[in-house]
Amino acid sequence: MEWLDHLNTSIAYVEENLTGKIELERAAQLAQCSSYHYQRMFSYIADVTLGEYIRRRKMSLAGVDLQRGEKVVDVAGKYGYDSPTSFNRVFKSIHGMTPKEAKQSGAKLTSYPMLTFKLTVKGVQAMEYQLIDKDAFQVTGFGLKLAQDMEAAQKRIPEFWNEVSSSGQLEQLIPHMDQNNPGVMGISLMTSEVQDAWEYVIGVASNDTTEEFAQYEIPAAKWAVFSGTGPMPGAIQELQQQVFTEWLPTSGFEYAELPDIELYLNMEPENAQFQVWLPVRAK
Repeated sequence: MEWLDHLNTSIAYVEENLTGKIELERAAQLAQCSSYHYQRMFSYIADVTLGEYIRRRKMSLAGVDLQRGEKVVDVAGKYGYDSPTSFNRVFKSIHGMTPKEAKQSGAKLTSYPMLTFKLTVKGVQAMEYQLIDKDAFQVTGFGLKLAQDMEAAQKRIPEFWNEVSSSGQLEQLIPHMDQNNPGVMGISLMTSEVQDAWEYVIGVASNDTTEEFAQYEIPAAKWAVFSGTGPMPGAIQELQQQVFTEWLPTSGFEYAELPDIELYLNMEPENAQFQVWLPVRAK
């Protein structure tokens, strides 16, 4: 399928530059999506972050170079490590031994091969969804500025939820909620149109304007809406992965490169009720 071809082209680019500079935006361009969507899609399909995949591939090749007799300092520099200490730390995290130990005869190293994405029909449980055409709407809430680093964002966003909840700010939002659009939203404002400043928003649909909270406009879109229940955050993460890896590839739609939404109707940690709103467009 075409989108798989794009992903494989981007992986070929990464592979060609393991000993040089890998530009995230270039890899995303080859995959024909934003850098945020590219990193997220990659982690869902490969079950590992892009950053970790690159580290594994570099250390796999570094192990081969060391066993061929190359010097540790030369191999470290070859794969972009100016500091032997940082190279040793990453190498040991992958292989379970130091680079010096890897040079010894009989050393057992770990090799991670280059990824190739293919479509696999899994025959898993059916997925129910709704297609909703929704006009642009306003959201009132709190924003979190993020660096363009998916691994860092995956750690920081749950912390942000805890901070907003424990501080009482989340309770302060509820009275501003539009009762015709109930639920607390987590909105990813990272698209191909927003490359310079990633932002994640916790908010509610509201037309209220107040200095206490920030206001955001969510553009008009066609949304594929999926509902789920279960303990957080695992249940919604599992649904999101299923949407991106099983539904989207064969749906006849593609990701519309607009903000996407997590909507929480019940935020009980052990039995939350939630929806995943994915902006889509016809292929």
